[in-house]
Amino acid sequence: MTTRISQFTKGPYTFDVIDTGPLDGTPVVLLHGFPQRATSWSGVTERLNEQGLRTYALDQRGYSPGARPSSRFAYRVEGLVSDVLALIDRIGPGPVHLVGHDWGAAVAWSVAAGHPDRISSLTAVSVAHPGAFVRSMLSSSQALKSYYMLLFQLPFVPEHLLSRRNGAGERLLRGAGMTRSMIGTFREEIIADGALKGGLGYYRSMFLSPGAFSRKVSVPTTYVWSDRDAALVRRGAELTPQFVTGPYELEVYEGASHWIPDERPAELAASIAKRIGV
Repeated sequence: MTTRISQFTKGPYTFDVIDTGPLDGTPVVLLHGFPQRATSWSGVTERLNEQGLRTYALDQRGYSPGARPSSRFAYRVEGLVSDVLALIDRIGPGPVHLVGHDWGAAVAWSVAAGHPDRISSLTAVSVAHPGAFVRSMLSSSQALKSYYMLLFQLPFVPEHLLSRRNGAGERLLRGAGMTRSMIGTFREEIIADGALKGGLGYYRSMFLSPGAFSRKVSVPTTYVWSDRDAALVRRGAELTPQFVTGPYELEVYEGASHWIPDERPAELAASIAKRIGV
């Protein structure tokens, strides 16, 4: 691909992409989590670009202004995976290295498990393999940590709580480690821009794709977990090797919160580059 990709279309949807780095660089696709957008990768992509990698940070379904369906059924994992595959097709001819954080990691696990021929390597950040995450709920405090996922199933209430300035939603995000600057970005990119309902759609559809929990990953994989993550306990990391049949490495970032791309961009870029082999 010798021209930049700022947008691509898939069916009725138009997706935004932040495409940076050398035009002939090895392609790396990055998937953000909730409640952030592609800009959350800026500190990481800058460093990857310096190492000769070309990065494609995708504003996923629900976040790109041209791809915000209203139905929760539109946010099933199968649809989210198909969006990533459409971007890989647009980059062409593949395969690519894939990186995901939070919900982006959940999607990335599913892409790598179902389409290993399209993926050279996987770096999953914060969120364990979906199957390991589910099992961790049965053998640790993970279920208690995930109470907000049930809250997010309610209609209207999460939108109200998260939209209020200095309200309960912002307190939840601050408690998870978001800085004042990150909260400001959240208010601008998610609340003011109308992306909140789409982001919540991921949670509201999470029980609609049970098959995503069991598929194993065969591509070379690094899982990055931080020991001060307020939402994700270590048990998921301990169980993840059961779901990876290819080369696998766990990296634990001590002292980091859930927001690893924002807090530790240099360290995360090094982990990604190590997995890619540059």
